Amino acid sequence: MKAVFLRNCTLLLALPLAACASVQGKRASMGPEVTRSHLGQPIARAQIAVEAFDAADANLPEFRSYAAAVAAELTRLGWTVVNTVGQSEQVALVDVEQGTRASLQTGRVAAGMGAAAGAPGAVATRLEVRIKRRSDGTVFWEGRSIMDTTGGASATHRSAIVQNLARSLFQDFPGESGRTISTR
Repeated sequence: MKAVFLRNCTLLLALPLAACASVQGKRASMGPEVTRSHLGQPIARAQIAVEAFDAADANLPEFRSYAAAVAAELTRLGWTVVNTVGQSEQVALVDVEQGTRASLQTGRVAAGMGAAAGAPGAVATRLEVRIKRRSDGTVFWEGRSIMDTTGGASATHRSAIVQNLARSLFQDFPGESGRTISTR
């Protein structure tokens, strides 16, 4: 009787863990999660510069590949991307972070590439883009796209991930404001 009771208790304790692993596994196989917000007004396409949130990141080789991914999507949507900082009235600010999903959602990015809870070896990558008017600083569109991946985190791999995140972020632009969706 005691053995049956202990076995049932063990099964009951293991059930929530199995559910978490199942959810994490489904998340990893899905596409990026995207959240966008905007003013709900038509967005004029004009000249736009793609710049880093943090000016110190602008000269990094990795940032140039991230900016190129965002620029390609903006061009596809009808903007004219200019390369001279400060030349355009519109600016797209870009930031890319990697870490655990929990660290990215709380804003505390870990120094190393740790594992997300329930998904050993998973690394989350987040792309954030803000489109604003340079003259008054008004942000009229912003979005975040985040995706879990496993495997190496080489610069080439990160660039491919960011291209996928950018495609997802600008899919069906401007998107429904305030809603988080999963894309493929």
